[in-house]
Amino acid sequence: MHRAVKSGAGSRNHRKKKIMSKKFTVTEKTKLKRLPKRGHFDRETVYKILDEAFICHVGFTVGNQPFVIPTAYGRKDDLLYIHGSAASRMMKNLSNGIDVCVTVTLLDGLVLARSAFHHSVNYRSVVIFGKAESVSEESEKFEALRIFTEHIIPNRWDEIREPNAKELKGTTVLRLPITEASAKMRAGNPIDDDEDMSLNVWAGVIPIKLNSENPINDDLLPNHIEVPDYVKNYKR
Repeated sequence: MHRAVKSGAGSRNHRKKKIMSKKFTVTEKTKLKRLPKRGHFDRETVYKILDEAFICHVGFTVGNQPFVIPTAYGRKDDLLYIHGSAASRMMKNLSNGIDVCVTVTLLDGLVLARSAFHHSVNYRSVVIFGKAESVSEESEKFEALRIFTEHIIPNRWDEIREPNAKELKGTTVLRLPITEASAKMRAGNPIDDDEDMSLNVWAGVIPIKLNSENPINDDLLPNHIEVPDYVKNYKR
């Protein structure tokens, strides 16, 4: 029944255009003050990083106490969805419209320089600022959970049992409009000082990649159930 229902958020202003512009407007929050040449404000770059990563860190303050909570997420167009237990402190506080900062980082390599000072990492990261909104309409909530599942592994949603009414009621879904965001990246070799170039020290990059291994059956899985192709051939 739910698969045929469209999201109820189509009438909202921030959903009138799937992509408002090709680039995000640079703000005081997103302006890069250190190494600005590594910054990127185009939506394509930001969304590619978000779509490749699995975990975001959600930063917020309650009273005088800051919190940074790692959680999974999903994206559709210019909305980032997160979900959790209705009893979660993070979900309760974010539902009140407090300021939030969401970060995502992909590690691409260890950069080993000739000096300790210039050791670094190659990375791709995204920072998003905004206020989360609670999803109350069941159709959008259901769609958000589908987006979350498909973000983890495509083609999974059509095989699994869909959330029932009790599970939907016990789950809080928040959407964060992606309107104030930036990406920052480093790639390439170490950058050493000229006077260190003659040192008898190895320098270079150790590439780092996230690889999936062969799937492992659940101990209680019946023998007749085979591993789906989308699981056997999974890669990020």
